Amino acid sequence: LYQAVEELRDMGGGLVVVADGTVLGRVPLPVAGLMSMDPLESVARQADEVRRAAGALGCRLEDPFMALSFLALPVIPELRVTDLGLIDVKRFEIVPLFV
Repeated sequence: LYQAVEELRDMGGGLVVVADGTVLGRVPLPVAGLMSMDPLESVARQADEVRRAAGALGCRLEDPFMALSFLALPVIPELRVTDLGLIDVKRFEIVPLFV
């Protein structure tokens, strides 16, 4: 995990797959940690590499990074994780984690 965080920091954001301290795939997204100025073909090739690397490590999702991206997207119902915590986006309320 530490190696992945270091790689993300060095890239300025993006996607990375690391196993046993070795980077297996990376997509640098230095524009706000979300976008790249590289040609589409290059970014698409890198995205394919990280999806294949995740699959090689046992991930069965077709596109695990897209699934993670939507997890934090606060405009898609019902519950989402944001910087404020768990949000009920239908009610626009923070959901308490402890009762």
